[in-house]
Parts: sequence; C-alpha cells; structure tokens
Amino acid sequence: MKAILLSGGSGTRLHPMTLAISKQLLPVFDKPMIYYPLTTLILSGIKEIMIITTPHDLPQFQKLLGDGSQFGVEFTYRTQAKPDGIAQAFLIAADWLNNAPCALALGDNLIFADGLSTKLQTAHDRESGATVFAYQVKDPQRYGVISFDETGKALSIEEKPEHPSSNWAVTGLYFYDNKVCEKAEKLRPSPRGELEITDLNKMYLEEDKLHVSLLGRGCAWLDAGIPDSLMQAGTFVQAIQSRQGMLVGSPTEAAFRMGFISLEQLRARGETMAKTELGKMLLRLADTHERFF
Repeated sequence: MKAILLSGGSGTRLHPMTLAISKQLLPVFDKPMIYYPLTTLILSGIKEIMIITTPHDLPQFQKLLGDGSQFGVEFTYRTQAKPDGIAQAFLIAADWLNNAPCALALGDNLIFADGLSTKLQTAHDRESGATVFAYQVKDPQRYGVISFDETGKALSIEEKPEHPSSNWAVTGLYFYDNKVCEKAEKLRPSPRGELEITDLNKMYLEEDKLHVSLLGRGCAWLDAGIPDSLMQAGTFVQAIQSRQGMLVGSPTEAAFRMGFISLEQLRARGETMAKTELGKMLLRLADTHERFF
C-alpha cells in the first residue's frame, strides 16, 4: 500500500497566518502540523508516501521533510495548482499509484487514540473496498456526515449538510483498494466546483464496500483548520506530553516503533534536537528502550 498526504489549499480560514505559509507548516505545540498525519501513516505501516502541496509551498515541505530517509520512508512530491477537491489527489497521483491500494490523509488532521495502530492495520490489510474513520462532533455541518442503521451499517454520507442526519463526522483519513483511481476518474465537480471525497465514498457505499471504523471514547480527532481548533490541538498535545511524558505526533518515534529506523538512528535524531524538549524525549525513549528491551 502507498499513501497520499494532501497538504495543499490556501488556508483561507486561517488568514492572515497562512498568507505567507502553508497551514500544514504551522506549529501544533512543538511540531509542524504535517507531522501528525504523517505519524498516522507511518503507524499504518506505509513506507511510500506522496506529499501533494501547492507550487508555492513545495520548497518549504522539501526543506522540512527531505526524501523521507530520516523516518525510514520514501517521499515523492507533486503539486496541486489549485484546490479543486480532495479526490483530485488520486488523479494527480494515478501514475505513481499504478493500481496499488492507497491511504489518503489530510495534512491538517490529528488523530490520537489508544489502540489506533490496530485499527490502522485492519484498514491497511483489508483487500477490497474502502475504510473511513468516523468521530462524534457537536458541529457535524462542518464535515462529511455518515448515518447508520440500528445494526451499525452505514446508510448515507452527506457533505456539509445543513441538517445533519447524525453527529458522526468522517475524519480526514481514508483507505482505498486498487480501484480508487478508476472511481476518481468518474467523478464530476460538485456545485462547489470540487471533486468531493464524499462522492468517492458514496461509490463504495453504493457497492456495499464501505467500511466504517468508529473512533469512540478515549480517542481524539482534531481538524486544525480554523483558529479555535488549531489552539485546541496545541493545548491537547501539550497536556498529553507534559503530563504523561508521551510523545504525540512524532514521526521519528513512530518510525522507530514500527522498525523503520534503528535505535542508533533514533538517538542521532534526538541529538540533532537536544536543546528542545522534543529532542530530549526522543533521547529518553532511546535510553528506555536500551534499559528494558
């Protein structure tokens, strides 16, 4: 499986902060926003990742992330000239995917949950269909909304409905089989002028091939695309890391735990940031591993 990390858009909901920089490069506490969905993809066991961003922002992402070797993965970069919809990512990446199954993560989404790796691996290993992750919110009209029957089977998906049928929002993390590009090619722009990811998911739903993984109590999903949620995300990460000493959204830690990088690479990465609390936490992880494993 390959993965797309979509980090384009103009970030208009975060102006003026995003007039000069991509929102996915803004800090969420002590790390760039893009580190959080990148960590999720690494925890899914995916090593080949395409980062799609704007032509203007591409050099900054390349400077930050490089070729991916620091995380034991391989990055490919593509540009999206203008934000014509999330599902456009599959058209941009079609030749690179070459009929491989694919995960798609939005660059402004943070997911933190106990047992998340198990859910991710289940979605990764599913041979056909699509998997989306749903989370209860109080403002579902901002998102794609999914409704269920009494048995928990998905009934419908609506994009930003004025009168939501439920409060279960579809998060910015999706897993698809190798038919996804074929389906994306059949999409037509919505009234908003975009190729909607909701319309792509509806295709799988109509074929009875849409799987929904619920993120319930004990899970946190934050869409850091507006000032309030950006602040909430930073506060959440700060609270977890300072109270529990547990890293949140560290692709280096995830790469080490997945076996993508060695203990020596983990320590070297920590030493490059030894003056920061993040670097110190990575070094403590290396010391703890040596002591207990």
